[in-house]
Amino acid sequence: MVDFERADTLNGAIRTIALKHRARAAVKLAELGLHPGHEAVLFLLSAKGPQTQRQLAAGADCEPPSITLMVRKLEAAGLVSRAPAVQDARANVVRLTAEGEKVILRMKELWRELADETVASLTDTSADELITALTDLARGLQGRTPEDESAGRRA
Repeated sequence: MVDFERADTLNGAIRTIALKHRARAAVKLAELGLHPGHEAVLFLLSAKGPQTQRQLAAGADCEPPSITLMVRKLEAAGLVSRAPAVQDARANVVRLTAEGEKVILRMKELWRELADETVASLTDTSADELITALTDLARGLQGRTPEDESAGRRA
């Protein structure tokens, strides 16, 4: 078990990294007229092709109302289009437009720049080691809900 001082240092570092990284990402996304969260939707569509808004919500780990708002904004910007699903007219299928495909290429460049900026100050750890450690951390946190945490404290 981690003592409080180490826990405080770890949690503070993770919080700072998350806040600073999100702020840098927001600056980069603003260059394209996008906001944080939009990249997740666009990258999902690029990687997996057309999807329903429900699938996008699950893939982006967002609530459906948030995805609905994001998709509306991306559609207004001409980056995605929506159409009723063939199998269920109540569901909308979202796909990238030609303009969206162009933005993906630029977003990938910006994402590489952001990654380079993020790891630029590393001294004793390689980027590959950091990726492995952060991937392990993310995997350990996936699927854990506040209910899981509450149940763990009661047990």
